Amino acid sequence: MAQEPKNGLTYADAGVDIDAGSRMVDKIKPMVRATRRPGADSEIGGFGGLFDLKAAGFSDPILVAANDGVGTKLKIAIEADKHDTVGIDLVAMCVNDLVVQGAEPLFFLDYFATGKLDPDQGAAIVSGIAEGCRQAGCALIGGETAEMPGMYHGDDYDLAGFAVGAAERDRLLPTGDIAEGDVILGLASSGVHSNGFSLVRRIVELAGLSWSDRAPFARDRTLGAAFLEPTRIYVKPLLSTLKVAWGIKALAHITGGGFPENIPRVLPDHLAVEIDLDAIDVPPVFSWLAATGGVAESEMLSTFNCGIGMIVVVASGEAAQIAALLHQAGETVTMLGRTVPRRASGVTYRGKLDL
Repeated sequence: MAQEPKNGLTYADAGVDIDAGSRMVDKIKPMVRATRRPGADSEIGGFGGLFDLKAAGFSDPILVAANDGVGTKLKIAIEADKHDTVGIDLVAMCVNDLVVQGAEPLFFLDYFATGKLDPDQGAAIVSGIAEGCRQAGCALIGGETAEMPGMYHGDDYDLAGFAVGAAERDRLLPTGDIAEGDVILGLASSGVHSNGFSLVRRIVELAGLSWSDRAPFARDRTLGAAFLEPTRIYVKPLLSTLKVAWGIKALAHITGGGFPENIPRVLPDHLAVEIDLDAIDVPPVFSWLAATGGVAESEMLSTFNCGIGMIVVVASGEAAQIAALLHQAGETVTMLGRTVPRRASGVTYRGKLDL
């Protein structure tokens, strides 16, 4: 006999708790408020975020926009039940893509989707987003939290981020004068950053380890904490250097695809770069991944950053000064090579990675 339909169904009966969303908004308001900057002074809660370019001090700005996610690094956060750092990754993946075009990140919006909203977990995630915005100097002016029990199952959730920046028209990167013999500087990464985690998770599975085990390459931390080390945000050191030095010609954020995919994106068609692999101080995490997974050097270079998260293309006569300025701003700087005529590949190598 067919069951009589229930009368008085509510959204909560369908698995969506509007009150939980309201509780989360109350928790995150102080975090969002802490990211205010010139141009962004309004509270969250409206239908759209506002930003005043004039108040931010620009005279002839070009807007630059970027969006990204965190990828399967989120699976580690979920399985390790540690959610307060992936928001930094989310911001980093967007704002690092803005600064490579010479743009100052102005504001950020996030999208957080889950099957069952836990206000405490959501607040932890947004705390990381707010911290990433503070590191980048941009305002968190809005976002969206979506509770979709029919789309996400169990503890799964997803994050997406959207950032907008601005640059004065005459300071956009890359410049049009990249030439043979320009110097390639590398800025150290903080670890794996936010790319290659499908391979990371496969290697950890093959090793028979859990995220609560001690990390073989960092015995003072659990494996989960070690792999959740946030992506480094390079914005403030690069912007401060760009303001006082005119020798930076291009920047390349080393994300998915590693050196061979990302560096040629900022070069003219007739040039390539020659990278000295012996110069790279490879962090132990990459040596462990290569050894445990039997991953070849070429695969490491096309999947991971291998210790270099940002590439700086510099006029040869300005290289020493710019390296010194970046070092003073807190970056670990490595002289990696030079631009050379392109023959086949956009990236060629000398030496070997110390894996």
